[in-house]
Amino acid sequence: MLINVQLPIDVNLLEHQDQTLSLAGMTWEDYEKFNFAEYPGYRTSFLNGVITLVSPSKNHERIAQTIAILVSAYCRKFKIDYFPMGSTRLKNKPLAGKEPDVSFAFCADKDLPDLAIEVIFSSGSTDDLKKYRALGVKEVWFWQDNDMTFYQLQDNKYLEIAVSSLLTHLNSQVLTTFVNRDVTESALNIESEFLNSFNIEL
Repeated sequence: MLINVQLPIDVNLLEHQDQTLSLAGMTWEDYEKFNFAEYPGYRTSFLNGVITLVSPSKNHERIAQTIAILVSAYCRKFKIDYFPMGSTRLKNKPLAGKEPDVSFAFCADKDLPDLAIEVIFSSGSTDDLKKYRALGVKEVWFWQDNDMTFYQLQDNKYLEIAVSSLLTHLNSQVLTTFVNRDVTESALNIESEFLNSFNIEL
């Protein structure tokens, strides 16, 4: 084990709050030693000598999975080839590493996803964008404070956009409305009404 810390820090908080641990003064080689086998259930990232571990709460995972379900449903409706990549570790040695909550490649299977999605229950979205910029991910979505925000990589910087450049019928406000229903409704019902909201002749 690389560090002598009892993880998760407080299991009683795990239903509603993410657990986060940041380690400064670390190297890329240190980051490579953190693996799924030794730290199962943790999202691990690296930037500027800082390793960050996040233990997602139950609500975090539920929101992330709801977004993944809706993206998949959208792709099926509009007949877009999609390749779920989940939390695959993305690396640009020795600059940055990141494990998204959800990620997808579109049209063809790729080593780097076109879309990465993050659920944020604590600070970190600014640093996450820096990590994704170093990785070169085309589009990044954040759910934070009951709101979805879309960012597109343009000229090596992320600009906020209202409508996805990858899923061109989908805007952040519509997605926010359906994702935030996941606390009280089943994913099946949310998906059905989400698809019915697109009144488009195919």
